[in-house]
Amino acid sequence: MIQASRESSSLDPPTFNPYDYSFHEDPYPTYRRLREEAPLYYNPELEFWALSRHADVVAAFRDSTRLSSANGVSLDPSAYGPNAHKVMSFLAMDDPRHMRMRQLVSKGFTPRRVADLEGRILEITLEYLEPALAAGEFDWISDVAGKLPMDVISELMGVPKSDRAEIRRLADLVVHREEGVLDVPVAAMDASLNLVGYFARMITERRAKETADLTSALLGAEIDGDRLSDDEIIGFMFLMVVAGNETTTKLLGNAMFWGAENKSEVRQVLSDPSRTPEWVEETLRYDTSSQLVARTAAEDIELHGSTIPAGDKVLLLIGSANRDSEVFDDADTFRIGRNSSQKIASFGGGVHFCLGAHLARLEATIALEQFARRVTDYDVDVDRCERVHSTNVRGFAALPMKVTDRHA
Repeated sequence: MIQASRESSSLDPPTFNPYDYSFHEDPYPTYRRLREEAPLYYNPELEFWALSRHADVVAAFRDSTRLSSANGVSLDPSAYGPNAHKVMSFLAMDDPRHMRMRQLVSKGFTPRRVADLEGRILEITLEYLEPALAAGEFDWISDVAGKLPMDVISELMGVPKSDRAEIRRLADLVVHREEGVLDVPVAAMDASLNLVGYFARMITERRAKETADLTSALLGAEIDGDRLSDDEIIGFMFLMVVAGNETTTKLLGNAMFWGAENKSEVRQVLSDPSRTPEWVEETLRYDTSSQLVARTAAEDIELHGSTIPAGDKVLLLIGSANRDSEVFDDADTFRIGRNSSQKIASFGGGVHFCLGAHLARLEATIALEQFARRVTDYDVDVDRCERVHSTNVRGFAALPMKVTDRHA
């Protein structure tokens, strides 16, 4: 990865490869150079354009006519194309198809259904958090953050407890990328097929016997006689498990990591847990789990003195937009208490604004607030942390930590 410096910028242009493991370690110097030197960047080897400035990313999210989602949101060639909707649901659709699907899904995935989960989110949080804190030393990801979001989504969909660990394992495989592999690995493809098969069996069971979960609600969703097909329901369930689960796990991990790296900031929350939403919002801005999404140019687009030809891939660099100093003061500083929730690009924008944004914020706030209520201090073992390597998602696979319990 090229570090941002006056010397390097005068010698050679910035390079950006989202598959590069060194880029995953710290993408933000690269993002800064892109914003300053190549706001419309082109990678000829991987054949994509990239937008890095906040104004351009936000405008692109709102321009669903010229920037199509119909080929999906992933850079990976195997996950990109006209069949992307099979696993990415309405994320990989344009209107009117997108709007029809979103409205039908919203009949089941209602704000009320999410709000009713609050008590269960708290119970599941404490089920994992209390034994971890009692141990004093534990892995935040494997013991808490890697389990909670998947359990919440499983609770929503009606996945039995006995199956949740396996569903979580498959979801992890779907997003992981081996170094040097520029496409969806075989293990991820196999995991995707297994998940699709599992959800198909769930739907068959619900058709035979209706339950009170989201799966049955999606089967019953209807607008003017229009209903979701089994494939459409499976696509949405896959989206929930992969996108909803992974991004919230990474949000929880990133919050914990940057809190430990910025003790004076996180102590404000540990001394006043009611400020937890501020911790969540600054994590969403400073190091968001969803780093980039892809679009397809539906027509030639003139921008920054160049032309994006119709049919080309365009990456919207969310992580870069959230660090744009034109929008956020002292953008590279982690500062809890900023009022930036209306400016961050973390949940997208326009017609594709994330349907699960409220659920993600709710889960993260409950989990981190319960942590803050029970802990006076904590330290992360940085040397033993392991990053997830993914083109779209940023976060940790392992986050070993030690806590000072309030009651110790």
